[in-house]
Order: sequence, then structure tokens, then C-alpha cells
Amino acid sequence: MWDSDEKALISDRPRACPHAFMIEDEPKIKVGIIEQCRKIDGAFNGAYLLGHDLSLNGGFALRVSGGEIVLYDAAGNAVLRQAELHCTPGDGSTFTLFDVIIGVHFHWERKQEQTFQGSLILILDKHKNLVVINQISIEDYLASVISSEMSTDAPLEFLKAHAIISRSWLMAMLTRTRFTKNHGKVSFSPVLHTGEIVCWYDREDHTLFDVCADDHCQRYQGISRMMSGNARHAVDITRGVFLTHNNEICDARYHKACGGITDNYESAWDDIQVPYLTSIADSRSPHNPIGTEADAEHWILSSPDAYCNTRDENVLTRILPSVDLETTDFFRWKVAFTRKTLEGILQEKSGMNFGDLHNLVPIERGPSGRIVRLKIEGSKQTITIGKELEIRRWLSRTHLLSSAFVVTIERDPSGIPTRFILHGAGWGHGVGLCQIGAAVMAAKGCTAEEILRHYFRNTELRKLY
Repeated sequence: MWDSDEKALISDRPRACPHAFMIEDEPKIKVGIIEQCRKIDGAFNGAYLLGHDLSLNGGFALRVSGGEIVLYDAAGNAVLRQAELHCTPGDGSTFTLFDVIIGVHFHWERKQEQTFQGSLILILDKHKNLVVINQISIEDYLASVISSEMSTDAPLEFLKAHAIISRSWLMAMLTRTRFTKNHGKVSFSPVLHTGEIVCWYDREDHTLFDVCADDHCQRYQGISRMMSGNARHAVDITRGVFLTHNNEICDARYHKACGGITDNYESAWDDIQVPYLTSIADSRSPHNPIGTEADAEHWILSSPDAYCNTRDENVLTRILPSVDLETTDFFRWKVAFTRKTLEGILQEKSGMNFGDLHNLVPIERGPSGRIVRLKIEGSKQTITIGKELEIRRWLSRTHLLSSAFVVTIERDPSGIPTRFILHGAGWGHGVGLCQIGAAVMAAKGCTAEEILRHYFRNTELRKLY
């Protein structure tokens, strides 16, 4: 139950949103854990029902053979061979998967052992590769998401705010997916013009499940990271609460650190304006949006006041999961490449040979300073690319922390570039809630409602189930 302060989060307007997704009491979703693999090992921690009269407890191995999925028990016996497997847990049973890749293609990619609640579903994609899916209730999913995205030792008010935006993003995404299935898929990537490639990425490419388990959607690492009751408590006391705007559930985006100013939705995705996903200063005092290259250079090379501008180890250790604590320069950062190295990265990531790299020229920036369109000038060709994630992808073997950067070029005596130095700001796309900024706000005593009002203007909270 909500106490008197918590009830203040909820609008006293009608309970249902007329244009929102029709929500049953705690629906279930399918989360894609692993894709494009041929084998996976794990364990059932308690009995799992595999059929009407077949159950398994203990270690297992999954292999693809002859166009079917083969399930082996701990002794190596083939227990079941089918094109699709549904494994349903007994009371309190969980399952563990070994060597799950997390942070796919990002700088912190690694393998991890993960344990999950709910059902285990195994299917084959069109290439006969194994797809591992976890079917789970939304509220249990959310407890894992906020535990995976941030530390469970983070302030409770921050975790409550995160539970609400994660729930809202999920349901807004499911609404959009249902619409595109009924009315045809919306084209979102890429847009090609002469000399220009503009791409942006959403989650519509997931056709075998609702959401993936990685940063492409929301981090979901099972129950392994739920080390304290804070995450579960934050989900429970915000159960069924959504961020809404004009009677619709908000597409509540978030990122790790804005760098001092958040950005507009259209800087990262489709060329439409979303009223509650607009640029704001991540501080008590206003900051002017970036308008010129001189503004961008001054902003990025400075250290302005901002909630996410913190190096306090006590605060960061409390709010960030261990994997994110490895990235210490999230507010302002620098990377440098020799010209030859960057030419190789560009060819590897784009499939294009630019020849000798001459210049990197920002053509368009969002109000946070993030580059939306970047011209890459080479001796063999010149291409303008966008949007922010494609820029980050092309200029790094993993991904740049953000596209908010200014470029310094070192040249030899003849004027030929020898080294490209990128001075950058922030971590992630910069749209919506700044996770580190919001957590710092909570540490300073802000409530969940104050945090959400800061990052998502002209919105309200409603309890829909």
C-alpha cells in the first residue's frame, strides 16, 4: 500500500488511460536472453516440467542437431529432442545459464552466469540457431531491470523513479509493437541520400520475443543481481504506476549520464518531437542549449555544474553496479586514434574505404552537444552519417561513450593528419532520464516524483493496475 507521501505520486484523474495499452493485472512478457547460438549449458534449480509427465532437476545442456533442439541431462543423456521446448517451473524453482554475454558490442562486454525466475522457452530462428527466452511477469522483470541497470544500494526514491520509467517504457513499446503489427511496420533505418547515411535503432527488430536482455532494450540479468530488498521494494510500492502524457503511457527513455544537458528525442531517433522528451539542464541552474561549434567546444571542454558531474566515490559506489564503476570518466572523456587506426576502424564498421582520412566535421548537433550528423572526409570518398548511435558505432571498435565530442587533429609538417583526438561529454544517447543525475538527486533528498518531474516535463503518474 502507498503511504501518504507515496499517494501523492498518483493522479486523482480517472484510473484508465483511454488511448493506452489495455493492461491486465500484471501481464507476462518474453525476454530474449541469448540469440544466434548453437549450444548453451545451465542448470534447473528445482523441478522444471518439460511435458505432461516429464520433469528435470539439475544440470542440463542444450544443443542444436538435425534442425531440432536436443536437451541433455547432467549425465549426458538425451532427454528430449524437439523443434521448440517450453520448460515450466515448479514452486520456487529457478534456472541458471552459464556464459551469458552481456554488454554486447559495448566496451564492457563479458560473460556472466545468470539465474532466472519464470519459464524457459527454447526456439530456433530461421537460420536454425538457438534462441533462449525467459517468460516472466512484468513486476518480477522490473525488479531485475533496476537491479541490473543500477546498484540496489541506490537511494530508494531513485529506484522507485526507475521502476516507473522502466515499466512505462516497456508498456509504451508493447503498444507500439501491437500497432505496427496491425498497421504495418514503420520504417526506421536507414534513410539514404546522396552522400549521406542516417540510421537509428529501436527494438522493432525483435520478432521472436518482446524485449532483449541487454542495453539495446533494458538490462535484465535475472535475479543474480538482486542483492538487497530495495529493488523489489521499489517495484512493489510502485506496482502498476506509469508515467503518462495526454492519456498515453510515456515512452520513458533513459541513459547513463547526460553530461550536463539532456537531448531531444529527435536527435537520437525519428524526426518527430516528443513533448516530454525534450532538452533540460541537469542542474538547479539553467544551461543554454548548444547552438554553435564554439558553444560545443566551450561546453565539452569545461566542467559545468550538473547532477551527473560527480566523482564522489561514496556516491558512485552506492548508485552504480560494479560493471559501470569501471567507467570512471563518464562526465568528460577523451579518446585518441592514429589516423591509420581510425581509418581501419571506419572501414571495419562501415564496410567503406575512405582512403586517407582528412577530417571529421560535425554538421548538426542536438542541444546537449551530441552530434546528429557527422561528415567523414577521406581521399576516396566523403560520407555524412547519423544519428548518434551510428556515429558512436563507426568511430570505435566498441561504441564511443556518446556522440557529444569535439575533434582535435594533429598534423605533420605537410598538413597531413597523424592523430585524431576526441574530447567528449556524457555516456549514452542523452534523452530522457539521466541515471547518474537522477540517483544524485535522490541522494540529495529529492523524491521520486521530483526526479520524474525534472526529467519528463508535463507528465503525471497514474496507477493502471
